[in-house]
Amino acid sequence: MPDTSTSTSTSSTDPASAPSLPTMVWPSLRYADAPAAIEFLTGALGFVATAVYVSDDDPSVVQHAELRWPPGGGIMLGSAGNSSEWPAPPGSSACYVVTDDPDALFARASGAGAIVVREPNDTDYGSRDFAVRDPEGNLWSFGTYAGE
Repeated sequence: MPDTSTSTSTSSTDPASAPSLPTMVWPSLRYADAPAAIEFLTGALGFVATAVYVSDDDPSVVQHAELRWPPGGGIMLGSAGNSSEWPAPPGSSACYVVTDDPDALFARASGAGAIVVREPNDTDYGSRDFAVRDPEGNLWSFGTYAGE
């Protein structure tokens, strides 16, 4: 754990104060039921679907989706397939997302049926965090820690 006693950096999760930069890191996930995952991630966790491309042959197959995190950043996701390029099975991912109001987000997520892993708590490094699993088992941690 870094020594924060000498740290002089400050951080803000206020989207209005963040520089307008493109998202440069896109965590990517695969789901057995991608349309249901998009519904959960937007409804329970607050992501915003900005692009969803489905198969012409089967609209239940999401070939590519982009979901933005309103304060900044985003994720990509799609339907799981039989590809050697993506050997990780659905439900095996973990993401940490910065939020300025973890208690309100926890109430929203748990109220929408997220599987609670860790209720909101204060960490020894100054963050307020919680963790939930989505319906397919991916771990979603949310907290106020925005990095050094």
